[in-house]
Amino acid sequence: MTGVLPSQKIRALIADGAIRADIPVTPAQIQPSSLDLRLGTVAYRVRASFLTGGGRTVDERLDEFEMHRIDISKGAVLEKGCVYVVPLMESLKLPEGVQAVANAKSSTGRLDLLTRTITDGGVEFDRIAPGYDGPLYAEICPRSFSVLVRPGMRLNQIRFRNGHAALSDDDLRALHEASPLVSGEALIADGLGFSVDLAPAKGTLVGYRAKPHTGVIDLDLIGHYAPEDYWEPIHTSEGRIILDPGAFYILVSREAVTIPPECAAEMAPYLAMVGEFRVHYAGFFDPGFGHDAAGGQGSRGVLEVRCHEAPFVLEHGQVVGRLVYERMTETPDMLYGREIASNYQGQGLKLSKHFRS
Repeated sequence: MTGVLPSQKIRALIADGAIRADIPVTPAQIQPSSLDLRLGTVAYRVRASFLTGGGRTVDERLDEFEMHRIDISKGAVLEKGCVYVVPLMESLKLPEGVQAVANAKSSTGRLDLLTRTITDGGVEFDRIAPGYDGPLYAEICPRSFSVLVRPGMRLNQIRFRNGHAALSDDDLRALHEASPLVSGEALIADGLGFSVDLAPAKGTLVGYRAKPHTGVIDLDLIGHYAPEDYWEPIHTSEGRIILDPGAFYILVSREAVTIPPECAAEMAPYLAMVGEFRVHYAGFFDPGFGHDAAGGQGSRGVLEVRCHEAPFVLEHGQVVGRLVYERMTETPDMLYGREIASNYQGQGLKLSKHFRS
């Protein structure tokens, strides 16, 4: 059956040796529709980001681009503005017909910690071809904050698909009519569109902008850091803000969205020509996100926004992204916010879990 493989099928891939690891995969890594990947014990500082290319291995490219290597077994700092390649503990031997796609975890994206998966022979970031047999690597570039990492930390995740899983717009409309996927009117065009909230019901706080000169963030410390040491609050009473080139923002969607148990979703940019910014870092939404949360009204999506070359006026209700819904091969035996703990179920505007509320 075509679709995204659920948690029980991921366990079967592990049992069959399609997902391998020298240190066995733990139950905590398995999510409703994805598997968390763990950092290994060494980080390679490289001159630049790269794709491996057909017929080449990551090890061969590291011989070209490595500047030095760092033992992270006892913890090490990855510096802001630098690029690192870290071998992951997991490797793959995918069955024919099963492909994989990777993405940053939510907390990784909210720290502006650009994390992408590369493979031997890879010609795209985060995309792994059916039948791939080989190691996995994380390319990590801290954009706003330097971070302290250790082996076993989970910065990115991987989702497995059998065949074409994306719902057509007609399928999405039918699903929305049967059980609303979004509060308010559904904008359906190559997925479910969502807009930015710059006119909150209470107060004038609409987001946060990362400060340029801050301390290191230890990724193991939860609820530890004072937000004001790392973030500048953004207020407006006009329903608009001006994005600064090169700055990183945390904003929130106007709509509350729901991912039914039989579906998964991935965040994608809306259209490149609608503005000089990007809204797409941590892109996976698990089955159950927003489901039965807040009285059945869904959960709002946190937007990780980086402005590009020119200042840009962002206005309340402007469409900034879309959710591409995908069918599951079957309903997972665990759901987001129910069987597994969730830092972000029922969320509004919220920084990563490392900061105090």
